[in-house]
Amino acid sequence: MSSPYAVDIRNVTKRYNELVAVNTMNLTIQTGEIFALLGPNGSGKSTTLKMLMGLVQPTVGEINVLGVDVLKDPVAVKQQVGYVPESPNIYEFLTGIEYLDFIADIYGIPTSEKKQRITEYLKALQLEGREGDMINSYSDGMKKKISLISAFLHKPKLLILDEPLNALDPRSARIVKDLLHELKAQGVTTILSTHVLEIAEALCDRIAIMYQGNILALGTMEELRGRASMPNSGLEDIFLRLTGTGDLRAVVEELLR
Repeated sequence: MSSPYAVDIRNVTKRYNELVAVNTMNLTIQTGEIFALLGPNGSGKSTTLKMLMGLVQPTVGEINVLGVDVLKDPVAVKQQVGYVPESPNIYEFLTGIEYLDFIADIYGIPTSEKKQRITEYLKALQLEGREGDMINSYSDGMKKKISLISAFLHKPKLLILDEPLNALDPRSARIVKDLLHELKAQGVTTILSTHVLEIAEALCDRIAIMYQGNILALGTMEELRGRASMPNSGLEDIFLRLTGTGDLRAVVEELLR
């Protein structure tokens, strides 16, 4: 299956025994698009991202990433993708610089470029001076920065970011957001999943809202407003309306009894 899209998901279902995590998904994402995958916990977002990476195999269906069939050649996909999982598993017994050096070697970054790239990212995300410390001494925010650097380091054509701004200070979050916009201009595609709806609204070209394994709604902010019949609303109100969780007043009143 060849495809002109950065990501092409066709008729994909993922079951875990009786649980249907993703249900007959069809989705295409354009090259250079910043795309958000939103949904409540358990809606199938992380499973979808892992299937794109070849970390989880679909029960049925086809997935094409950057012109590569993920099922046939998952290694080729991983070589071209930068991935940040929601809870990064970093080798905490290494120092920051040892870990980034290791990641750069895995991706075959030339020695001449490796040091310069690592130094630039450490400086930009204010990790200079801490790169020689053991990662197990880092705060959650510092670990997230190391994970982000390791995803950007090899200049991937596609970024898959699960809660990329969690635990980041405002300055670092702004740098990451600006960087994603600059990379978009270079044709890099970004797929991000986040619970911070303001980020998706401000950053993304299109948004898919998932619920119980299905894509409930897909489009630009204007298209989502039309779908929800909420012409001037923000993404939070649209999200709550479409996922059927809009009437929260009764829940709050119950808690206050």
